[in-house]
Amino acid sequence: MNWKFWQKTKVELSEEQRAALKRVVADAMFELIPLKAVLEKAEALPPGSTATVTASPSHGIESTLDVCEALLARGHDAVPHLSAHMLRDAGHLRDLLDRARASGLARVFVVGGDSKDRGTFHDGLSLLRAMDEIGHPFTDIGVPCYPEGHPAIADDMLLRALKDKQRYATSMTTQMGFNPGAVTAWLARMRAEGVTLPMILGVPGVADLTKLMTISAKIGIADSARYLKKNKKMVGHLMRKGSFGPDAYLEALAATIAEPAMDVRGLHLFTFNQVEQTAAWQRTMLDAELAR
Repeated sequence: MNWKFWQKTKVELSEEQRAALKRVVADAMFELIPLKAVLEKAEALPPGSTATVTASPSHGIESTLDVCEALLARGHDAVPHLSAHMLRDAGHLRDLLDRARASGLARVFVVGGDSKDRGTFHDGLSLLRAMDEIGHPFTDIGVPCYPEGHPAIADDMLLRALKDKQRYATSMTTQMGFNPGAVTAWLARMRAEGVTLPMILGVPGVADLTKLMTISAKIGIADSARYLKKNKKMVGHLMRKGSFGPDAYLEALAATIAEPAMDVRGLHLFTFNQVEQTAAWQRTMLDAELAR
């Protein structure tokens, strides 16, 4: 990319906005996928990081806890994703909760999941209810939210489910997206509708833009893909030697992040296991871009 162009078009942030961005970037969570070399990739995590570990249908929910336990042993905070569709029944859930308790896991992210139902739980809400009935060790429970909609669930149903989940959850994390205007408008609407869960902003780490565009289409955020194609200024910000860097996306959301009523608490970085590159981006943002 043209670095001089990127410098000239940078958003001028107020001191309040800069401080808000620095806060969420410093507290960012790194999402890991439990593939074969994930623990090698995790060596690049900053000391004492928080890492979330996805639930992979091809590797099984137990592999998620395996990785979380290994991360705890390395001094990190670990957050397993529990996928409703990957659990067989209440007995399976009870075993996982007992294991989480024994391991010292205090945080969890509860999702419906992309795999087909294996048993009793058909969505994230039913899993949350079962966890509440059985009893669990978690003091922090995250759930997903969808500023640009879900490919298979209507917006009114998403809103109803999010309101129902508030009884059990402590935060909501947005799906991956690139359209800051859509996020801001959705969050304002949620606050007006009575959704009070603190929001964690889901942001891609440093990754190949072509790969991200493909993923966007698959998970139902085609509007973001179209937004990037049409908004050349934003693409100029994002592209760095063919890769995405979330700097401009966050700058465009700085006013929203800095607004107390919006209650944006942190970042969830989708690393695609490119941990070293994403951690390097975090250091650069904290040491150079936001240090002024």
